[in-house]
Amino acid sequence: MTPPTPLDALDLLATWLETLPQPHVLFDAQYRIVAANSAYQQVFGQDASVLGRTCYAVSHRSSVPCDQAGEACPLARAQYSGQSERVLHLHHTQRGQEHVAITLQPLRTGAGPAQYFLEKMELLPLGAAGPQPAALLGRSPAFQAVVEWLARAGRSTASVLLQGEPGTGKTLAAHVVHAASARAERPLVVVDCAALPEALLELELFGQGRTGVPARPGWVEAAQGGSLLFKAIEHLPASLHPRLLQLLDGGTYRRVGSSELRQADVRIVATTSIDLRSQVQAQQWPAALYYRLSALPLLLPPLRERGADVLLLADGLLQRLAPGHTYTLCAAAQQALLRHSWPGNLHELRNVLQRVLLLTEGRSISGPAMAQALALDAVPPPPPLAGPSRASVRSRQAQALHQAVQHTSGTRQEQARALGMSERTLYRRLRDWEKNAAAKGPAQG
Repeated sequence: MTPPTPLDALDLLATWLETLPQPHVLFDAQYRIVAANSAYQQVFGQDASVLGRTCYAVSHRSSVPCDQAGEACPLARAQYSGQSERVLHLHHTQRGQEHVAITLQPLRTGAGPAQYFLEKMELLPLGAAGPQPAALLGRSPAFQAVVEWLARAGRSTASVLLQGEPGTGKTLAAHVVHAASARAERPLVVVDCAALPEALLELELFGQGRTGVPARPGWVEAAQGGSLLFKAIEHLPASLHPRLLQLLDGGTYRRVGSSELRQADVRIVATTSIDLRSQVQAQQWPAALYYRLSALPLLLPPLRERGADVLLLADGLLQRLAPGHTYTLCAAAQQALLRHSWPGNLHELRNVLQRVLLLTEGRSISGPAMAQALALDAVPPPPPLAGPSRASVRSRQAQALHQAVQHTSGTRQEQARALGMSERTLYRRLRDWEKNAAAKGPAQG
């Protein structure tokens, strides 16, 4: 039997690619696309066919390969190793920029190095660029490492602890973990540990089960089959630590006021802005709870450690802040963003962009406008208003009260009634005045 020619082999591969549901593309050693299935064309193609174009021009809209543009190139890696390679990239798709997990396999039609490379692309559920609130963008190594772990965490059932400074995207990352999991079709219920007082938080979390009171399910039951997100877990009251441990250990809980043990099928995700590990070492947080929450501890990097990611994020935020309009950042404005240290992270970036839009008339954001928007955070707070201090006002009030009592006859109860206060309040204020007078000494009394 006559062996297939290279052209016949390409036709066979192209036919086979069409049977695959996920985007696949085949290209040669010069990065030229020689075959692509319909799934790839639908996600990554534009109006024209991608055949004959380079993979980096289609996916990155770039004129140079990935390794010359600051990203890992799977083809270059595979040419060096001769083996399959896996990387994470940010690609242009029909919906904007999206994170894609790439698996590249070198193919050989004979002896020698690989002539063709088969690339499988898996879109990660991290949101596209643009006005979607769940967008997570970044090409920096620090951020890409976290994104890869978020995708892995989604495939796991282990509890996740998302750590990072305020404004680093911890809540968005929690939504990503849920969206990437097998629980994505079930609810993600958010518990803000800092928003409710202790008694109400316990009731809302576990539900009502007291005798004689109508039973009411809590957030644990609402999240059944899904995920339970504890925001600012460091603020969870100490009295609820054992109850959360019970939920993490055995998947069981009791409604408030009930002895009935109930089963819960929930995945726990928690966020924190403090270093809980150091809190454990200082014996200020329970070690047992920390280690059960942190099966997968992930640290989200601050914006100052993400380099040029700030420009990607700025573009995405501008689209959300001014939908239907296209703004560009001039070179000076970009440099101003790159030089700033961003102590407020994404919250601060959003504030700065809102200001700069107010200072921009056209569609190009200038360097002076950006400098002015950034400078507002550097303005020192105004000096206190002139006038007596609060301490001196209290001292004068106490002295006036003492003098009023001296000129008011009758019992303490009658004096208090005459001064428009309770007897208890009068005693307390007089006692405070006497303590202050004794502290000043006889000369100042």
